[in-house]
Amino acid sequence: MQREQQEKLMDEMFSPLSGSILPASIEERIEMYTLRNQLEDEGKEYKIIKQKFLNYREFNFKVIKGKTNVLDAYALSYSTLPRKRAQGRVEYSAENIHYFNREEIKFITLEFFNEQNSTEYKTIKELIYSPLSQEKELAFRTKINATNYDLSPIIVMQEIPEGKLTIHLDSKTYEDTKEKLINL
Repeated sequence: MQREQQEKLMDEMFSPLSGSILPASIEERIEMYTLRNQLEDEGKEYKIIKQKFLNYREFNFKVIKGKTNVLDAYALSYSTLPRKRAQGRVEYSAENIHYFNREEIKFITLEFFNEQNSTEYKTIKELIYSPLSQEKELAFRTKINATNYDLSPIIVMQEIPEGKLTIHLDSKTYEDTKEKLINL
């Protein structure tokens, strides 16, 4: 009830399909408190501080070609759409980035993703279930956009589709706090 009044998301109750550890998640807290217990057992000093940051959760994402053909696709973290849906087509390409004609959406191929991140994903499903760490993915997003603050969708696909596409992306960015352990 308190969360509803404050309009706060119960984000610790969400876990991605990949099992990745997301910021401010239960898994991140368990990892931190496990380290704290280890430091206490070793008699080492530490401090737990709070840190404000922009958090992100993706609830639903799909790319549809035509009316019903759902394509394998992966949206990088911090990809947002204001109306959760966009229709259009890839209009042009430059430097391995393919630009959609709506909502500043960018597409890249899995091959380009692999080259830029020194990875060897063979399929989009492999990327979905075993993504880069949050830190590496955000560094890659910054490299693509040349800024830390861009929330435009960046979509990874095996191949860039031609024709009409519908993008469904239900995600949320929000101010949040998390705890961080510092060794003294």
